[in-house]
Amino acid sequence: MTTQLGVAVLQEVNGGARLVKTVELRRHTASDGDRLTPEGIAAAVEIGSRFGAPYDLLISSGAQRATQTLACFLAGSGQRSPAGVTVDETFRSTVEERWFSVARQSGGGDIGAFQKADSALVEEEANRFGGALRRVFDSLEDGGRALIVGHSPMHEAAVYGLTGQVIAPIAKGSGVRVIQHGRDFRIEQLS
Repeated sequence: MTTQLGVAVLQEVNGGARLVKTVELRRHTASDGDRLTPEGIAAAVEIGSRFGAPYDLLISSGAQRATQTLACFLAGSGQRSPAGVTVDETFRSTVEERWFSVARQSGGGDIGAFQKADSALVEEEANRFGGALRRVFDSLEDGGRALIVGHSPMHEAAVYGLTGQVIAPIAKGSGVRVIQHGRDFRIEQLS
């Protein structure tokens, strides 16, 4: 059984039903420097208004634009977050200028294009971000849901590091839902 927005997913496991874990990774909305623009604020509030059931974990990369986006998502959703918001800087690159350089060299594109321009960067960062994403999954109870707001291409590197799958670049405000079924992962695009 699945329900909309990944709220509850049951999987048959050895003859019994089991809830699976879900993590949504969303990119911050439009910003000017490290602060959201008025358009970015409005977009984040509107996106939040479409959220279904509450999340068990809310995580920001620590950048102001990511934390502000997460706050606007919550404002739009009208939901409370008894666990609050966690800042986890392992979802933020310490070598952003290197990523910018690789993006220019590769002409942008997905992690595969970045890998051709600087495979060492992609592998190092994918291991780091994939490990951080693995820790979030490990911390969730069965049926648990988390939302991480951060950056591109760091989210794409996290998915690649965890699953080995290359996903399309994530637009501002958009994201992916990663659903864990035992040891397997399924990825869904979010708008």
